[in-house]
Formats: sequence, structure tokens, C-alpha cells
Amino acid sequence: MKGFFELLRRFVPPYKRQLVLNIIFNILAAFLTLFSFALIIPILEMLFGINTQEYAYTPWGTASLTTFVVNNFYYYVQCIIASSGKSVALACIAAALVVMTGLKTGSAYLAAYYMISLRTGVVRDLRAMIYNKMVTLPIGFFSTERKGDVMARMSGDVTEVENSIMMSLDMMFKNPIMIVVCLSMMLFVSWQLTLFVFILLPVAGLIMGRVGKFLKRASLEQQNQLGAIMSNIEETIGGLRIIKAFNAEQKVKRRFGAENERYRNLSRRMNRRYELAHPMSEFLGTATIAIVLWFGGTLILGGTSAITAPKFIYYMVIFYSIINPAKDFSKASYNIQRGMASMQRIDKIMKAENPITDPADPAALPALRQGIRYEGVRFRYGEAWVIDGVTLDIPCGTTVALVGQSGSGKTTIADLLPRFYDVNEGRITIDGIDIRNYRVADLRALMGNVNQEAILFNDTFYNNIAFGVDDATPEQVEQAARIANAYDFIMASENGFDTNIGDRGCRLSGGQRQRISIARAILKNPPILILDEATSALDTESEHLVQEALDHLMKGRTTLVIAHRLSTIHNADLIVVMDNGRIVEQGTHDQLLAADGAYKHLVDMQAF
Repeated sequence: MKGFFELLRRFVPPYKRQLVLNIIFNILAAFLTLFSFALIIPILEMLFGINTQEYAYTPWGTASLTTFVVNNFYYYVQCIIASSGKSVALACIAAALVVMTGLKTGSAYLAAYYMISLRTGVVRDLRAMIYNKMVTLPIGFFSTERKGDVMARMSGDVTEVENSIMMSLDMMFKNPIMIVVCLSMMLFVSWQLTLFVFILLPVAGLIMGRVGKFLKRASLEQQNQLGAIMSNIEETIGGLRIIKAFNAEQKVKRRFGAENERYRNLSRRMNRRYELAHPMSEFLGTATIAIVLWFGGTLILGGTSAITAPKFIYYMVIFYSIINPAKDFSKASYNIQRGMASMQRIDKIMKAENPITDPADPAALPALRQGIRYEGVRFRYGEAWVIDGVTLDIPCGTTVALVGQSGSGKTTIADLLPRFYDVNEGRITIDGIDIRNYRVADLRALMGNVNQEAILFNDTFYNNIAFGVDDATPEQVEQAARIANAYDFIMASENGFDTNIGDRGCRLSGGQRQRISIARAILKNPPILILDEATSALDTESEHLVQEALDHLMKGRTTLVIAHRLSTIHNADLIVVMDNGRIVEQGTHDQLLAADGAYKHLVDMQAF
């Protein structure tokens, strides 16, 4: 239960008021339950004529509180019997029982009312915290995690926490209060019987606790397997075109079927054990009641007990009222064990550290007068160096193109500039200041990105272009679309700028998607531009339109271009040829052709 209380410490403090009110009303409901049950004693004594004692009124302060309440209660009951008869007295006590029960159920409802606010608030906060954490994590975190598994943690695991831990909160606060209050009354009525009960209850708790430990382990395996299934589904949807093209439907069906069957087996084992909890607690509770009934009844029948038969029945009623809270408490414990397994998976995201941090004393945002410089930069994802000793100057207002074979480190060089990753050795400066001395948000505000795969959102043209620019006007969005050669096809759509482009822009062609991403970069108006193979996946006509839009975008900006099609960068101010993470050549297009080296070889290969 240590993990459960740690969870409460993390998420419950904003809802302390609701928690306090819940506890107050639970305590009130518990005491009202005891007092309503206490009315059973005079009813039984009247029916069977057991109590023949004459009572006199006891003034306040002349006796203990218990004597004052009990004595005067019996005094008033005797007065009603004397004036109106036993039947009327019995009706009055029954009416008091109804009133007490009404107050008890009302208090129980108010306790649940405030618990619902706490429960739903914690789940909302948890989901928001996971999402906010996910957005702030570095890109490197998701290169080692399966997207489907991350989605499963945000959906399936949060739902499991909601359905298990949060749904059990009420039981965890209400039932212990009820158990403690009832046990206190049981001690007051008969400490000998209660001592006997204290010997029996831990045995039952130990047996049920072993089931709960298994459930946490089984639930963790089940949730991990659900993450694998979600990843499989996500990969299948993303690769459906290839699956069909290679007639691999049966293969992926078999793979999914095997994972689905494993999930079913894990769920079956866990749910069978979970369903065992209720019958087990029912059986143990009934066995405990039977033993106490036998032990107490034997004492009364043998005349060796100070407790009377009506009080013993009241004692048994109180004891029986503990059984249901105890069963619910044990059920809540099982649920919490399941939920903590999901919380353990969620914490893998929540407690992940982000190495990309802001400095304690950040430098002011530069005006970008000198430019960008890579100084002896080295970087690796694992053991091997991906970037090995790169030194490169990108003067302000110039266009520098990175070329080379796949895997030579071009994209990594570009990703280091906005601090998607941090360098392992060396440094990158803007206007002579290490980029790690700027706030991350300020640094990325200087830059606009256009990638090979246009990353768009399931939203309208307008919102995709204005993405990240909160104060954009319709006129500015329209102007950006015109410059990007996107205005005509946007206006030709059914609702113009308010047309939804579908998931990842699936309703658009590749060239149209790319021009929307260029319009987005134009609207941002960044002084630094990063173009990652922005035209390599386009046909000739689309490439021409996109290249024309890029030319408009690059005017007057410091631009880093990654290119496979060398025809698109022959006008660059500097072309840098990379191989295995190192710069092997650099110069203008004409200089590199004249050098007859690696660049000339790449040009000849593309011409061939």
C-alpha cells in the first residue's frame, strides 16, 4: 500500500477540502449507523420483557455521558409505555430508527458526493500531466519507445487507474472509518469477545493479502501486453499499403492473433484470481461470524458472560456490519494492486528525465548578426559516433547545403541546432553564444522547419498554417499561402481556408502538403530556416512549385538545407559534403565540381 499513499500524496493535495468533507460525513454516517443499531436493544427488551428495571430522570452533569444518554432514553421509553402502551412506544422507537437511517444514508451520499469531485479531478489531472510531460520530453525518448505502447499508457493505463484506484478511494476512506468505529463500540459492549475477534481477523486478512500481491504482478504483465497490441495496431494502420502490396495479410493476422491470445490468457488468469476475492472474503467473513456466534453464545448459555442476550445480538449486528466494509476494503485492495501496476507503467513517462533543460541564467535572444558556428561537434545515439568532430560556419543570411549518402549525419547536424538533442562534445553557437545558454523556447523561436514528410494535423488549412503563431490574422495567413503557392488549391477546396485536410493531410497530394508546411514556416517568419529534403519525394511539377515557394521563403534568411537532389542546391552559398559523420569537402557548386572529389561523384551518380 506504500505506492497507493505515495499516489495520494502526489495527486490529492489540490482536493484537500473535498477529502476532509468526505471523511467528516463518513464518520457521521458510521456513528449514525451505530446509534440506529443501538435502538434494537430496547425493542428486543420490550418485546421479551427482559428489562424490568425502573428508571428515574438523571440531570446533566450528575453522571457520565453514557449513563446520562442510556438512562434518560429508557426513562422516556417507560414514560411513553406508561401513558400510551408498549405498542406506541415500539412505534416511536421504529420511527426514530427510520429517522436515524435517513440521516445515515444522507451523510453517506454527501461523503460520496465530495469523493466524486476528488476522484474525477485526480484522473483529469493525471491525464493532463501525462500529456504535458509527453510533449516536453525530448525526441530521443520516443526513438526507444513504441508509439502504440505510449498511447496504451495514456489510454488503457489511465483508464485502469480510474477504474481501480480512483473508484476504490471511497472504500479506502469510508470502510476503515466504519471498521474502527464499529470495533470501538464492540470493545465497549464486550472486550472479551472483541479480543477473540482480533485473533481471527488477521488470519483472514493474511489469506486475502496473498491474492492481492499476485494481482499486481499479473496486471503489469497484462498492461504491457496491451501496449504490444496497441503498437501492433498502430504499425498495421500505418503500413497497410505495404501489407496489401506484399500480400502479407495472413502474416500480420497470425502475429496479431498470437499477441491477442497471450493477452487473453493473461486476462483470464488475473480475472479468475480477482473473482476469487469476493467468494473468499464472503466465506471467511461468514466463518468468522459463525465462530464468534458459537463462542459468544456458549458464554451466555453457560452463564459465564457479563453480556446479556439483547446486547449480544446488538454486538453481532455491529460485527456483521463490519463484514461488508471489510469485504469492500479487501476488494478495494485488489483493485488498487491492479491500478498500481498501471501507475508503474505511467511513471515510466512521468519520471522520465529531460536532458534538454533551460540554463539557470539564460542569455538574451540574439538579433542574429554573425551567424551559426559548429565547433568540434561530436554526437552519438549509442556507442558509435554519428557526428565526429564537425566544424562548420554558417554566416548570417547565407544558404548552406548538406549533402552526402544516407546515414552520413546530415539530419543529425540539423537536429542539433534546435536542441532536439544536445551535443556530447564541442558546442554550437549563435552570434558567438553557446545555444545551451539560451532558453529552449527562445532558441526554437528563431527557427522554422520544413521536413521531407510534411507534418500536418487533422484540422483546417487555416489552423495548420497558423499553427504556433497565436496572434496571426486572416490576412497574414492568406499572404503566407500566396507566397507558398498554396492559395489557389486552398480556395478551390469546398470551404476554402476552413476545409479540414484529414489525418496528416491525407486529403492532399504530396506537393500540396509540402506547400502548406512552407506556408506555416513563412507565417512564422523565422530568421533561421532548416529544410530537410523538402522536395525529394515530389514529382517534377510539384517540385517546381515547392522550390519556387522555398526560394521566396529563403530570401534574406540564414538557411541550412539537407538535400539528396543536388539540382536543388547548386545555387547555395556553401555546399558541405558529409561522410560517416565527418565533413569531407566544402565549397560552392563550381568549386566542388572542379575539385573532382566526393561531390563530383555524387553529381555523376545522379546524372547516371
